[in-house]
Amino acid sequence: MLTSITDGILCCLTGKTTSLVLPVESSEPSDGFEFVEVKPGRVLRVRHIKPDRHNNDASVRDSINDDIGTSVHCKRKITVYRNGQLVIENLGDVLHSEILQCQDGDVEPCSTVEVELADYKEMPSSPDPNPVPPDPLPSGEQKPAPPPRRRRRKPKRTVLIDSTRVISSCKGTHSDVALFFVHGVGGSLDIWSSQLEFFSRLGYEVIAPDLAGHGASTAPQIAAAYTFYALAEDLRAIFKRYARKRNILIGHSYGVSFCTFLAHEYPDLVHKVVMINGGGPTALEPSLCSIFQLPSCVLHCLSPCLAWSFLKAGFARQGAKEKQLLKQGNAFNVSPFVLRAMMSGQYWPEGDEVYHAELTVPILLVHGMCDKFVPMEEDQRMAEILLFAFLKVIEEGSHMVMMECPDTVNTLLHEFFLWEPDMSRKGEANHTVSVCDTINTLKIKKPVDK
Repeated sequence: MLTSITDGILCCLTGKTTSLVLPVESSEPSDGFEFVEVKPGRVLRVRHIKPDRHNNDASVRDSINDDIGTSVHCKRKITVYRNGQLVIENLGDVLHSEILQCQDGDVEPCSTVEVELADYKEMPSSPDPNPVPPDPLPSGEQKPAPPPRRRRRKPKRTVLIDSTRVISSCKGTHSDVALFFVHGVGGSLDIWSSQLEFFSRLGYEVIAPDLAGHGASTAPQIAAAYTFYALAEDLRAIFKRYARKRNILIGHSYGVSFCTFLAHEYPDLVHKVVMINGGGPTALEPSLCSIFQLPSCVLHCLSPCLAWSFLKAGFARQGAKEKQLLKQGNAFNVSPFVLRAMMSGQYWPEGDEVYHAELTVPILLVHGMCDKFVPMEEDQRMAEILLFAFLKVIEEGSHMVMMECPDTVNTLLHEFFLWEPDMSRKGEANHTVSVCDTINTLKIKKPVDK
């Protein structure tokens, strides 16, 4: 604590930041660590584990014969009205909520979902052209006033989506499948260690970069290097370098926004997306009243308090295991300057509800019930807006659920990767999907203390 205060005072006097994160040479190249220069002088550390499939005829046969997939009709009409109302109509296939069990889902045609903006107050509907005569009122009671007529709404913007997407099972033996893991603010690729080991053992090709200023990537001393757009271009370069035919993006917290960006930019290459505690489908805008607006030297002095606050808010439990997770490797080794620049650079006005509604990729939402950073309502809102979204809630997890409950998260993700929609019930009656259909809770047995 005393060291942090002393370093903070020196930082204020000299104008230099401490704890500068610089790239380090990997002492174990067999672990798959690479350093990629995305721009001159801007180097990101990437962990790339590529399975050895030489002379593996079974892998080739799996990729060709077993990967036919199911064709799904993605058709929806997105209308933004001048009064601020957003209405989304699904006119094509809609995946049945049984996918929440991570088994074969169902597809039902011509389902319709209507979603409205959170600040929109529901207006009364127009009068029925063939009204049913009301029952006579008892004597002494007054007749209620008729509802006001709704004014004709004028669309401000209309987006029509009409495409066909093939959704297939993605196995570890498929050579055309790659998994991308993207962390959030203050983390590093080390937060995915359990997932990287698990899926690489199953034969998947996995790619996990450190964002600029995080982990062992270079940390430019200019705030513009940490805007959403600068970081998104970094990840675009990483994605284009390692992308296969079918790519699955897994993002956590702020990393979800970059996965959304890539899925929107490359709809033909992004096959599935996983969003872990990513929040609602709203445009990003930095908070002017945040503690991270304080000078870097002040943040450096407060770093012990910030670390303790993160431990309390980011983990459901604050035991020795969780404290060790915070200390291991470079998992949360970020300088105050980078932290401040990251929080101030979260400006992305394009990423609003309409932007998310335009996505046609299947998306699994994972939410930790004890998360104090992202309320449940935000992920519920995301599930409403997205076309093919399925929300899982893990009761014993918090914001860092993939570190707290790695076995549960790994199993859940793997089942989603293997999932393929079932068209056998396509001719059945229409079905209206509500947010209540998109919630399922996983209960985890607590370990018995000995």
